Amino acid sequence: MSTDSRFVHKIWQEDELSKMVPGGVPFPMLSDAGGFIGKVYGIYDEEAGVDIRGRFIIDPDGVIQAMEVLAPPVGRNVEEFIRQVKAFQHVRATGEATPSGWQPGRVTLKPGPELVPNCIS
Repeated sequence: MSTDSRFVHKIWQEDELSKMVPGGVPFPMLSDAGGFIGKVYGIYDEEAGVDIRGRFIIDPDGVIQAMEVLAPPVGRNVEEFIRQVKAFQHVRATGEATPSGWQPGRVTLKPGPELVPNCIS
C-alpha cells in the first residue's frame, strides 16, 4: 500500500516488480490516496504527502503482531519478513514459541509455567 494511484501500482508491477518476482507479486497492491490508512498506523508524512515505508504483520484476528518502519533510504529485508510471517503462522498453529532466527523445521520452544517469571514477593 502506498499513496501512489492504482495506475502507478499497475505500471510498477508490470515494469519493475515482474522483473524481481516472476509474474509480479502474488497479492494486491492498494492505494492510500490521501494517506488515510497511513495516518491510522502513524506512518503518514503530512508535509511530503506520502506514507513512510513500513510493514505490519496483522493476524487473522486483526491484531498487529509485528511492525517495522524505516527511513526511505534504508532497504528492507524481504527474507526476514517472510521468515517472521512463517514463524507467526507456526506459533498460531501450534502454540509453540520460536527463537530468534527460527526457520521452519528447526527447534521451537514449548511455553510452560517454568517460563513465567515469579512476580510474587
